[in-house]
Amino acid sequence: MPAFGLGTWRMGEHSDHFGHEVDVLRSALDLGVTMLDTAEMYGEGGAEEVIGEAVQGRRDGLFLVSKFYPHNASRNGVIEACEGSLRRMNCDYIDLYMLHWPGSVPLAQTFEALHELKDSDKIRDFGVSNFNLADLQSIPEDDQQQLGCNQVFYNLAHREVEWEVSEWCQQHGVPLMAYSPLDQAGSLLKSPVIADIAARHSASAAQIALAWLLHQPNTVVIPKSVKPERIKENLAAMEINLDEQDLSELDDAFPAPTQALRLGMR
Repeated sequence: MPAFGLGTWRMGEHSDHFGHEVDVLRSALDLGVTMLDTAEMYGEGGAEEVIGEAVQGRRDGLFLVSKFYPHNASRNGVIEACEGSLRRMNCDYIDLYMLHWPGSVPLAQTFEALHELKDSDKIRDFGVSNFNLADLQSIPEDDQQQLGCNQVFYNLAHREVEWEVSEWCQQHGVPLMAYSPLDQAGSLLKSPVIADIAARHSASAAQIALAWLLHQPNTVVIPKSVKPERIKENLAAMEINLDEQDLSELDDAFPAPTQALRLGMR
């Protein structure tokens, strides 16, 4: 799985934006982005349709991620949801397919379907999203060792995942995928501490926030943008190496939690 991808939340919601959104994704691919994250929830399949158009003729070498609703998490529901996503993205397989958040359907049914999809080559890997520690522990034991990812709301201002979830994921070899890595509406980027560190690195605040996440163990990021110049800027965060002083200042300004907290969720 690539360390950097592009989120597509809020894409596919307006038909008159379709062509522009396709162009944005194609520009991202031209810049070197190889992972696209989406969900059947985004635009009720509209974002997947945008991806389907953007990746035509370019599927090889891309890592496509999608997620299914909890109300589609039954054995038959997962399979039908996956087939719908494959049709909308006009592709033969999904690289990583995830349960979008915990629901009421017994997880044994969900994972039975995910294994069937994997065995039939419709997905390459499976995972979960927005799972707290108790949710992860409720996954059938054999499947806990096979999770391809836990996608979570994670950034400098929201480090709830570090209390218990990240340790469990590290112990089980499960990568974290950080969505909203720049926080809601980019509010994180107004921090004077981040601004000072960015100045030392001749970088932007967004690049520092992303570089911090990329420094965390087994963590990948999926910032969303509809501006090619911003995508190029974000992608360059992979080239920034934060030193001990940088990390210490960021920890002081944005301390890790000191008690158990449920994960935030967008």
